[in-house]
Amino acid sequence: MAQSTEADWVARFADDVITEAGRRAAGAKIIVASGISPSGPIHLGNLREIMVPHLVADEIRRRGLECEHILSWDDFDRYRKVPAGYDPSFAQHIGKPLTSVPAPEGSEHATWSDHFKAPFRVALAQLGVEVTEISQTHEYTSGAYRDQILLAMRERARIDGVLGRYRTRKKTAEVQDDEDADAGTAAAYYPYKPYCGVCERDLTTVTAYDDETTELAYTCVCGHQDTVRLNAYDHGKLVWKVDWPMRWAFKGVMFEPSGVDHQSPGSSFMVGQQLVREIFGAEPPVGPMYAFVGISGMAKMSSSKGGVPTAEDALRIMEPQLLRWLYARRQPKQAFNISFDQEIQRTYDEWDALERRVAAGEAGAVDTAVHARAAGPAAGPLPTTPRPLPFRTLASVVDITTGDEEQTLRILRDFTTDSPVASLDETRPRLDKAEAWVTTHVEEDQRTRVRTAPDTEALDALDATDRAALKLLADGLAGNWSLDGLTSLVYAVPKIQAGLEPDAKPTPELKVAQRSFFALLYQLLVGRDTGPRLPTLLLAVGAQRVRELLGEA
Repeated sequence: MAQSTEADWVARFADDVITEAGRRAAGAKIIVASGISPSGPIHLGNLREIMVPHLVADEIRRRGLECEHILSWDDFDRYRKVPAGYDPSFAQHIGKPLTSVPAPEGSEHATWSDHFKAPFRVALAQLGVEVTEISQTHEYTSGAYRDQILLAMRERARIDGVLGRYRTRKKTAEVQDDEDADAGTAAAYYPYKPYCGVCERDLTTVTAYDDETTELAYTCVCGHQDTVRLNAYDHGKLVWKVDWPMRWAFKGVMFEPSGVDHQSPGSSFMVGQQLVREIFGAEPPVGPMYAFVGISGMAKMSSSKGGVPTAEDALRIMEPQLLRWLYARRQPKQAFNISFDQEIQRTYDEWDALERRVAAGEAGAVDTAVHARAAGPAAGPLPTTPRPLPFRTLASVVDITTGDEEQTLRILRDFTTDSPVASLDETRPRLDKAEAWVTTHVEEDQRTRVRTAPDTEALDALDATDRAALKLLADGLAGNWSLDGLTSLVYAVPKIQAGLEPDAKPTPELKVAQRSFFALLYQLLVGRDTGPRLPTLLLAVGAQRVRELLGEA
């Protein structure tokens, strides 16, 4: 959970951006930005590129100021490689703009970029993230950047000088695959790279440029040569280290974070800060670094999909508030993991505990602010589960019932005896998230399968102590048929057998006896030494069937 002693990073950056906006032009609309290349599945690391500015923009809006969050789709970038798990024949398109590459086979979309944008848009809507989308293909091919391109070409020597402070010698084989490689010969630097008019790829070299006529000559590895006029030609783009600061100036961006790989000496963000001032006459944005997002428990999905999980994948098993919270509670510079394994149950528990503290007025100021941001955007909270029962309980129930709704409702009614659940709709969407997690992320050998008949061989081999323990449990079911009652009962049986009171504090020896008793119950009920929490398991199985499987019917 977020530590109350930590600074409120969202409020701090909002302060910085508001100050920067006031310094630039009082009353101007505040622009925050994100940029994503739809070159493959847009994963949970990419989502941090969206969530950091979203949370800051949202805080600014909560303060009554106008703020626009723009999402630049870098869909005019070159297709660099075929992602793992996709048709290797797509290698023929390497070097083309992403919007010129066809979508994977079977897609309902026309282009590669649209195929990966679509599910991400759906995820952003579920998360309550509103952005103004900008296609860089549209901006470049419409001529929106024409003046900026001509400016960069006129100032290419000065740009080359800035880059030269950091440039390292590249091997020849690396140059063609480097977006920031010089778009010219060894003797001349050009910050613009055309896509070939024949093969559509960017495997081109600028051989000459005339500032007065704007005539640009290029050759391509496919053998094509051409001369075009940049004052009318719109099928190429600035190299990345020049493109990014150009866009900051063009849109007046005041806040844009970037990954740790963009903020090392000589990286695009550091160089961009100099280029935006020296070439484009503007100021760089407030730009914090964000750390990587790790993933745990995705081996099963990754092996089948050939990639890392996306926001869409996460939202199948996480309520939107929970996913927002994972990004809101950590400062951008802090790396964190998102769990798809058993740890997700603890993550839900932590969120539920925070909700209870906030509702009771017991949470600190920072935790309360983080909770409000996770609950939904400035426009209002996101829809919630009316009866948010513990995720681990729901997961155990759908695991045991294999999704049978009648049985699930029966068990959940027993679980909520003080105010019984009337309909499963009260427990959705959390119930559906739990079912999705069990069916897609719990390995088959870890699924709970209740025995269909008593294990007579194991029952016959029991000694008198174990038989007495099972009888104590079976006899106590009727009077303790609730979650709390069964919890007390399963812990009390070894105590009673030891001659102690049911509420006696456990000793080390007693804990050993309890673990042994629990293992016995699991073996007789599900054929394993472990399983769901025993009280939940007993409720799910039902009193009569428990007695039968324990040989006490």
